[in-house]
Amino acid sequence: MSGDAALAARLVAGDAGALADAYDAHSPYVYGVAVKVTGSPEHAAEVTREVFAALWERPLSYDPRLGSLRGWLVSRALHESAPRSGVS
Repeated sequence: MSGDAALAARLVAGDAGALADAYDAHSPYVYGVAVKVTGSPEHAAEVTREVFAALWERPLSYDPRLGSLRGWLVSRALHESAPRSGVS
């Protein structure tokens, strides 16, 4: 089992240590992308929290057969960082 697949299995099993491992390994990349997109360290920190919270709350949304965990997290960070348009 690959490292990402093993980590994903641990997340699905509710292993909080797996979330800490994912955060330690990948949060600099997630945060870096969010800072570049938003231009705001504060907003980037919020995006980083949201991305890892989503991984914890919905671990099955990441499928290791489709790509790396880092790629999935960075993709989420890009999505969360993008300006939202909406009708107020």
